[in-house]
Amino acid sequence: MTPNGVAPLSVVIPTIGRAKLLAECLGSVTECRPRAAEVLVVDQSHDPEVARVVDRFADLGARLVPCPGIGISRGRNVGLRAAAHEVVLVTDDDCTVAEDWVAVAWAAMEADPEKIVTGPVFAGGDPMTVPSTRDLTHERDFTGRFRSDLLSPNNMALNRSLAVALGGFDERFGPREVAEDGDFCYRWLKAGHRMHFEPALRVWHHAWRTPEQLERVYVDYMRGVGFLYAKHLRSGDLRVLIYLARTLTAALRGLAAAVVKRRPRWTDPRRGTFRGLPVGLWRGFRVFWLGRSSPPNP
Repeated sequence: MTPNGVAPLSVVIPTIGRAKLLAECLGSVTECRPRAAEVLVVDQSHDPEVARVVDRFADLGARLVPCPGIGISRGRNVGLRAAAHEVVLVTDDDCTVAEDWVAVAWAAMEADPEKIVTGPVFAGGDPMTVPSTRDLTHERDFTGRFRSDLLSPNNMALNRSLAVALGGFDERFGPREVAEDGDFCYRWLKAGHRMHFEPALRVWHHAWRTPEQLERVYVDYMRGVGFLYAKHLRSGDLRVLIYLARTLTAALRGLAAAVVKRRPRWTDPRRGTFRGLPVGLWRGFRVFWLGRSSPPNP
C-alpha cells in the first residue's frame, strides 16, 4: 500500500443508468479506507445523469468509461481492459460495500495475486426481494471444484491479466442470458486457477425490483443456465448432464414447495426453471452448435 493510504488496485462498476443506486454505490466505495487508486464506472446507458454522478466523485478517483452496446459481460470486459492495475475489484451499481472492502481485498490479493477472492453478498432490504445473495460465514477454498455457482460477480477481486487471458466474460451471453458469471467461474476453475471465499469481504445487494421484475430475473437467469449448459456440452463436457439433472430436480422441488406453501413465483428462483431453461438451451444450441454469431434477444 502506498504511504498516502491508497491501495494500488482498480474498482470496476458496470452500470445501465441507475443513477440513484450508483451514487449510493460510489459513496460506499469512496468511503473505504484505504481507498482504491481508481474507480471505473463502465456506463452503457449514456445518461447525462450518470456522468454527473461520477463527476461528484472524481476527486476520489472515479471516472466514467463509456461502453458501446449492452450486456454485463461486455461491461465487465471493458472495465478489465481499462483498469490501470493488475488487481481489480468488481461490484454492481445496486450494491454498497463495507468500509474495509478495499483493505480486505488488497490483503487477500497481495498474499496470492493469481487467485480470485469472492465474499458474502447480504440483502439490503427484505431478503425475499433481493436476488443473488450469499451469506456463508466461513472461509472456503473453491479451487478444484468444477462448479458454476461459487462466484459472486458483484463481490470479487481478481487478477486482470489472468482474467483477460482466459477470455474475460463471454459476451455471447446476452442481456437475457444472465449467467455469464457462472460460465466465467466454471472456466476459471476448470483452467486450474485458484478461488477463495473470504467472509470479511462484504457487500450488500439492495432491493429495488418489483415482484414482476424479480420473476423476470429468475426466468432470465435460468435462460442463462441453459445457455451455459449448451456451451459446455458442445465442448464435450459431459459433467454438464449431471448439473442439468440437478437443476431439473431442484425445479421440481421448488414446484412442489409452491403447491404446498402457496408461494408466488417471484419468491423462489427455482420457479424460473421451466420457463427459462428450455429457451436458454435452444439459444445455446443455435450459437454453439449451429454457429450463429449471437442469440436473438426479444
